[in-house]
Amino acid sequence: MEGAPHIPLDFQRLDEAQMEAAAETALKRFQKRRTVRHFSTEPLPMDVLRKCILAAGTAPSGAHKQPWHFCLITDTEVKRRIREAAEKEEYENYHGRMNEAWIDDLKPFGTDHLKPHLEEAPALIAVFRSSWSPDASVSSGKAQHYYVQESVGIACGMLLAALHECGIATLTHTPSPMGFLADILGRPAQEKAYLLIPVGYPADGCQVPDIQRKGWDEIASEYGLEEAH
Repeated sequence: MEGAPHIPLDFQRLDEAQMEAAAETALKRFQKRRTVRHFSTEPLPMDVLRKCILAAGTAPSGAHKQPWHFCLITDTEVKRRIREAAEKEEYENYHGRMNEAWIDDLKPFGTDHLKPHLEEAPALIAVFRSSWSPDASVSSGKAQHYYVQESVGIACGMLLAALHECGIATLTHTPSPMGFLADILGRPAQEKAYLLIPVGYPADGCQVPDIQRKGWDEIASEYGLEEAH
């Protein structure tokens, strides 16, 4: 990048044993990560949530435009309004928008248009994406963003990972359409809702579906040089 300032990379290289141990720990930790729909109303330490959001903000993005915005919501009335709007859209989804195969695929999880967790969870994180940002230095007044969907998706993945590492349960909620989120939260026109994440501690006695995750052969393929014989 011609003319761009550079600094030395701060990177810690691990030996192979350390790498194996770290990978095994990460795998075991993330195998326990589950989507939670029953939350305790117990409040969370807010500074932990803020740091997790800042961690998500370290995600890579196209041309380093960082095309995301995170809204951390704990206000009871705002959560109530979000729930009402989300349930209205979800009712339409479950009663006409979603096809029969989709409905059948959801039956094992017992979900419907009712979303009490949007009020029960002590906090919601609404994630917005933007394809441009205001910039008076360009003639259009708009600075273009690149690979927005990919960039925000990576940031959300990092956010979920950070929250899980801090002992916080999450749910990825994607009511569609989600225009109500921008309206309720008063977000600018260039921002579009991407994801709504209730966060909190699991409720006492919380249960989750007994599901199995795909194994290596189902999710991955290797393309390497054959060993010399």
